[in-house]
Amino acid sequence: MNHPVRRSVLRPALVTALALACSVTLTSCTAGPAAGPGRATTAPASADPASRPGLKPFYGQRLRWTDCDTEGYACARLTVPRDYDDPGNGETFVLPVARAEAGKPDRRVGSLVYNPGGPGAAGVRSLEEGMDEAFGRAARDRFDIVAFDPRGVGASVPALTCTASDDEAEGEGEEEEEAAEPPASEGVAPLHPRTEEERTAADEGARAAAEDCERHSGGLLRHVGTQDAARDLDVLRTALGERELTYLGWSYGTSLGTAYAELFPRRVRAMVLDGAIDPSLDWSERVLSQSAGFRRSVDDYADHCAEVAGDSCPADSPDAIRALIERLYARAEREPLPVSEDSSYAEYGGMDATAVLDAVSMAMYTPEDQWEPLSRALAAADAGDATGLGALDEEEPAPAEEDPAAEDTGDGTDEDGGDDDGPAADEPPVDNEGAALTAVNCLDVPHPRDLDAYWDALPRAERAAGVYGTAGVTAELTCRGWPSGARTPHRVDADGVVPVLVVGTTGDPSTPYEEAVSLADQFPGGMLLTYEGMGHTAYGRGDTCVTEQVDAYLVGLKPVRPGATC
Repeated sequence: MNHPVRRSVLRPALVTALALACSVTLTSCTAGPAAGPGRATTAPASADPASRPGLKPFYGQRLRWTDCDTEGYACARLTVPRDYDDPGNGETFVLPVARAEAGKPDRRVGSLVYNPGGPGAAGVRSLEEGMDEAFGRAARDRFDIVAFDPRGVGASVPALTCTASDDEAEGEGEEEEEAAEPPASEGVAPLHPRTEEERTAADEGARAAAEDCERHSGGLLRHVGTQDAARDLDVLRTALGERELTYLGWSYGTSLGTAYAELFPRRVRAMVLDGAIDPSLDWSERVLSQSAGFRRSVDDYADHCAEVAGDSCPADSPDAIRALIERLYARAEREPLPVSEDSSYAEYGGMDATAVLDAVSMAMYTPEDQWEPLSRALAAADAGDATGLGALDEEEPAPAEEDPAAEDTGDGTDEDGGDDDGPAADEPPVDNEGAALTAVNCLDVPHPRDLDAYWDALPRAERAAGVYGTAGVTAELTCRGWPSGARTPHRVDADGVVPVLVVGTTGDPSTPYEEAVSLADQFPGGMLLTYEGMGHTAYGRGDTCVTEQVDAYLVGLKPVRPGATC
């Protein structure tokens, strides 16, 4: 999912929510306890941003659809202001958009916009790779399934990057020939930094990572938050010709959906939030919630490995599996685990403890797909070869766009999206998921500037989630010097919104079920659908009970009964 970049100091996966829906074993529906409706307690939302005169050119766009490179999909581009406080300054983002047309156009309800997760997941790429198949047949028949790359993400122009271009890297290399990075074996980062030396190294590494982002994307960092992305979503709604938004968000997509509902509560037709993120949690509460979720999921892996992975399990009992994983963590803290020369970890001297913990944690997202390869990789790593473990999160990077959209420096837009104005922009980075993930996470959630706040959080994190908690706190150090956004932890304020459907998985590692219960309670008239199972998110993973209830809500606005459980 994320490729290794300074793995010993920058952990791109554990403390953010990222997943795409896949398949899982079918289960049946039963009744269970319900979450009651909640009321928002924050101050009323500000005036509708769409009513501002400076935004009229953007809201006047109509998408111009052409064939995507992938057969069966149509693509377009949407122009949005880079700064909603100054929309007429000529600076914009141009966002790729894609759609899969409704299977039964004569019975079409409208457009269903989705976000696959992240922050940092490119929606267009996910759709062209078949994400529309994650939706139920009823939804695919009645809706155009629409995805977009959020501002700064994927093939957005401009796009975030925290690394130098090839030309820049060559220049930096010439200037810093003698400042070679120390061997990985001399810089292994512990999962729980305890000594002054370890903490100083963690802080310096995090500061270096943040400075890299500032150096290469400094002008964008304050403009990629979820609040602005939610405003983009409303511009997209009008460009699609929709009076109201029908939306489904997985994982981070629930944060985007929640922000939209707060900004535009009366423009929501239907909204499904699957794998919920609770906006009322502060930075440390989020770390503890998610880290505890991963720790529980690793315990679930040990307990259920035999029934899911069969003979592939790396040991013959749950306790032995837990001991093996702990043994690998301890070994990797002393010295990186060896990998083959062609491994992406070879240049780092092998897999350090943080990289091993990342690999194990990320394998918790889809047990049905990942537990067998994880099991084989753990056994091989225990025998002395961590190559397979390091390859678990590797995937083919997205190709660069052959004809990237030009950055609009004119008055905003024209009827076709304003994509022909302005000078040609540089190609977006091949894979900027990690940069976007860090940038949005740090901007969205206020973080303390005081270094001691992070060290003070370590004992509580260790009690709550062991090394998953302490490593999670350390990973947040990157956000310490980041630009601050306007968002603060709060309960949902979306008076007037239609009943929103929140879907929660009881064994979700990344967005724990408790957050789904809380989010459903915070929405006025919020509904909760519980999926009793393991893995991240529920809709689109093969459970017919979840699919039928979500589709009935999306298509016909049928409410989910209190206490509904699948």
